[in-house]
This record gives sequence, C-alpha cells and structure tokens, in this order.
Amino acid sequence: MKNSARGRVDPFIVMDVMEAARQIEKLGHEVIHLEVGQPGTGAPTLAKEKVINGLSDSTMGYTVALGIPELREKIADLYWRWYKIKVDPGRIIVTPGSSGSFILAFTGLFDVGDTVGIGSPGYPSYRQILKALSLNTCAIKTTNDNKFQPVATDIIDNNLDGLLIASPANPTGSMLNKDELEGLMEACDRKQTVFISDEIYHGIEYDARAVSALEISDDCFVINSFSKYFSMTGWRLGWIVVPDDYIRQFERLAQNLFICAPHISQVAALGALDSHDELNQNLKTYRANRALLIQQLPKIGFKKFAPPDGAFYFYIDVSEYTDNSLNFCKAILEEVRVAITPGSDFDPERGLETVRLSYACSTSDLKKGLRRLNNFMSNYRL
Repeated sequence: MKNSARGRVDPFIVMDVMEAARQIEKLGHEVIHLEVGQPGTGAPTLAKEKVINGLSDSTMGYTVALGIPELREKIADLYWRWYKIKVDPGRIIVTPGSSGSFILAFTGLFDVGDTVGIGSPGYPSYRQILKALSLNTCAIKTTNDNKFQPVATDIIDNNLDGLLIASPANPTGSMLNKDELEGLMEACDRKQTVFISDEIYHGIEYDARAVSALEISDDCFVINSFSKYFSMTGWRLGWIVVPDDYIRQFERLAQNLFICAPHISQVAALGALDSHDELNQNLKTYRANRALLIQQLPKIGFKKFAPPDGAFYFYIDVSEYTDNSLNFCKAILEEVRVAITPGSDFDPERGLETVRLSYACSTSDLKKGLRRLNNFMSNYRL
C-alpha cells in the first residue's frame, strides 16, 4: 500500500528524546527531564476541583464546536485582565490544544501551494503541519541581532501568503516589543500577508510584559493554549481568536475536523482561569530557575546564549564542542541521564550546533541536572 507524500513529515525530535528517556527510566534509572516544554507542576487545584464536581454533574458529552460559552467569556475576560483590551467572546474558538488552532488556521486561511513564513529556529511542528496540508514553508533565517525574530524586510522581500510569529518564542524565549510587533503587522498589511501570532507562552515573562497582536489590530489571528502558563499540557486545550468575518468558516471546519474540544478539559479550564495566585507561584519557580541557569551555565562551559525574555528555555550554541547536537544530546542522556533537546528540531540548517534546555521543572531537579551536566562536560573537555 502507498503512503501519501503529505504524511512524510519529519519526526518531532523532542518526542523521540522523551521516548529514549522513558526506556532508560524503564530500566530503573532516574532521568532529569530538561528536554520537554512541560511545566513540572500539574493542573491548578481549582481546575481539578472543577473536574471532580463536573464528573458528578454531567455526562461530559459533546459541547458546541466553538467551545463552552462560559469558557469563551472567561477567556475574553483574560484579555481584559492581561492587556486591557475587549475581545468579543464570539471571536474565540476553543480547540484541542494549540495544535488544533494551527490546523484550523492553516486550513481556513491558505490553499494548497500557498507559502507561510516562519522564523528559524522555530517550533518544528509548524513546518510539519504545513507540509501535511500541502502548504509551503518559507524558513526565515533569523539572527541573534534581531533576537531570532523575523523583521519587516523579511515580509517585504519574500512572497508570503502568511506569516506566523511567536513571542515569547520557542526555542529562544525571545520577545517582540510593541514597536517591533507593529512593524511586522504593518508590513504584512501592505503585502496582504495574513498575520498569525502564537502567544502560547504569554504569562511567562520576566523583565517586560508580552504584547498581544490584538493590542495592535483585530485583523490578525491569535493562538494561545492552556498548556504552558496554565500548566495543563496533557489536557490538550487551546484557543484561537479570529476576525468577525472568519468565525463561521472556522466554526464549520471545527465541527468537521474536531466536533469539539474535550469537554472535561474545558471544564478544568474554567477553574484554571481563576487560579492566578497558584499559577504566579509557578512563575516564581521559572524566574528562580532562569537566574540559576544564567549563573551556572557558563561555569559548565555553555557560554553562548541569550537569556530568555519569556517562556522557559535556553537556546545554547555548542559549536565549540560538537557539530552534531543529535549525538551530543544522546551522549548526555546515556552517560549522565539528563534529557535535553538537539537544536536540529528547531533549525534543520544550523541546529546541529545548538541545543535547547527547558527549565520548566522544579528547582531541585534543575540543580541535580546541572550537577550531572557539569560532570559530563568536565570529562568531555578532558
């Protein structure tokens, strides 16, 4: 039997690293997980309480395709709390994770053969979802000088049907300020390029507040998730905010592609949206972990990095040690049982000289992981 060309996507390497780590854990060894962008905490207490109460009160059947109305209203309230902007709940579509939002956006906005620009390094699943939908990716080679973010000339110089940006970004944690974001959006408007903003790491910021594209214009598509700030990765729940004219088209797609997001997860999200104090405690842990890494990474030998503005990643240049980050990360996992992600996941061209380290774990686990990495590097440099 034949396989479709659209299905020949690359593996998501971080998931392969997770599986390799699981096999080592199966043998009874402890692995320190610094590879995956998953908070070390579970869903907030109020979210779990909502689920317990909801299970006794409901059959957890289908919801309407756009999501539970109460949840969409509470998400709209979040935009007022965080950004002081009013978003009509009718423009909010709840999806099975942010991945569901990307599938809706790419399917609802682009035709086969259209080209979408994404920054490189960038989240690898962007490329693979686009490929599976027979869309073309324009990998914009970003630089440290521009905080590994696209700039306006990248839109002007390329024939793009769409541009997808992420701020804070994965894997670099870099953020666009309001002027930079506005410049990109104005360039897209001039070129009639659809603007999509991945804002799933909003709420996890350090020295400055993340800016939402919706603060600048309603003529854009904004994607967010309950996975990161809200610490609900496995619940698979996200949302997309669309302009008024696109609501019905996206609703029809959601009805047919997903029917609805998981009912139980939507109930949990109602509690998560009221869990500010608990979630901000998680942010204190990320802040402490970030400070620890800024101090300790150079001592280990990892000196080439830019401290992240947001999210919970360090993207590190390891070119003085290896030109194959896949093998480098494999050796670290096998020898000292610390899982980190090779940069080739995020940048197929330059990523063999970089690694990504996630600090979403507990501070105690991070300290243990750093001790193990130091042992590895001490022997590696001999």
